[in-house]
Amino acid sequence: MAGFRRWLFLSAVIAASLCGISAEIKVTIPVGRLFTYEVMREKFQNDFEPLSKLYTGLLHNDPMIFKCNKQGFPDLPEWLRFIQRHPFDNGFLYGTPTSPGKIFIEIYAINKHSYETARDLLVIKVVPEKMLLYQAEFFMQLREVEKVLPSSVQSEIKQDLQKLWNNEALEIVNITNALDRGGRVPLPLAGHYEGVYVKVGSKKYFSSCLQRVMTPEYQKQCTTGAKVKVPGECNFCKIPSNCITWCKTALFDLTKLEPAPPAPTMGSGILEDGAYFDPPESTPSRDYFPDYIVTLIVPLIIAILLCLLLAYIMYGRREGVAKRNAKTNNIQLYHQQTIHGNTEELRSMAAHRGVPPPLSTLPMFNSRTGERASPLQSDSIPLIMAQQDPYSDTLPRK
Repeated sequence: MAGFRRWLFLSAVIAASLCGISAEIKVTIPVGRLFTYEVMREKFQNDFEPLSKLYTGLLHNDPMIFKCNKQGFPDLPEWLRFIQRHPFDNGFLYGTPTSPGKIFIEIYAINKHSYETARDLLVIKVVPEKMLLYQAEFFMQLREVEKVLPSSVQSEIKQDLQKLWNNEALEIVNITNALDRGGRVPLPLAGHYEGVYVKVGSKKYFSSCLQRVMTPEYQKQCTTGAKVKVPGECNFCKIPSNCITWCKTALFDLTKLEPAPPAPTMGSGILEDGAYFDPPESTPSRDYFPDYIVTLIVPLIIAILLCLLLAYIMYGRREGVAKRNAKTNNIQLYHQQTIHGNTEELRSMAAHRGVPPPLSTLPMFNSRTGERASPLQSDSIPLIMAQQDPYSDTLPRK
């Protein structure tokens, strides 16, 4: 009988892993209270390897990433947020619901080693609840949001704030990352944190310590940028990371809020009997000449000025051939003229065959008269000026 039960249990586990049966988790939360749910990696690791823990008693520690969305939608509701910093960390769903109802959240886990996927369905039932009339928001500079969301840390923060408020009946209303409120990303160094805003509420009025926030002296010191410390009789943080920034404390008294104006009544969209609608006969006249000037004439004038400037740069500032030749050395000008003459001679020879060799191939010639002379008796300017080698005396002689 025991063997049959064990076989039945194994078959159920295998069928569940093959068919991808997902669990359904139900949570109830009142309106205006903080909702947190920790997505555990260990639970999904057990779903990926259901037989590993049964036989060996060990579970692998595979990196996982989680994807959460509202069922039938690509993202989460606007009041709900999800955070997971590292594939080896657990994820957190957190937020404050604003209206009652039932919400279905799909949680997908992806194993980064095997690329297996698992799915859970989280059912959040939001029930109506009266709003806490007195609320206070505190900024904790030495905290990060994923370190505050565990229930044990929330209880520690609540205990310190209860002493500050002198009230045991406190409820955490909301927790917000400072980056979502316009804060800067901290340096990746030890001792630098993002910061967290913690909002709590109660039915009891604020304590004398919190009422100091509303005094003109406090507001004047904070507006001047001075570093205001928490008064000694109001400092109740046992853990340094739970200490608040006094100048970023805000109090909210919901009893003094003016009621919202009633919504306008929507009509049928049809005029009542006897009403008369007189539409305008024509649109009022308008002078388009200034628009024409700005749109066409001004760009045209700018284009003409640019063309004149370009023409002056291209043609008005040129040196000229005579001025350039006057600044050039005579030997350089002679070489240039010789190159042009040789080019013309080669072009003329290309059109005819059987012509005598060009004069430029002779050792020395007069390119203008065509007179041939011996290199020893010629007084013409050579094409290339000979230069004396400064190291000729050091070379070995034959």
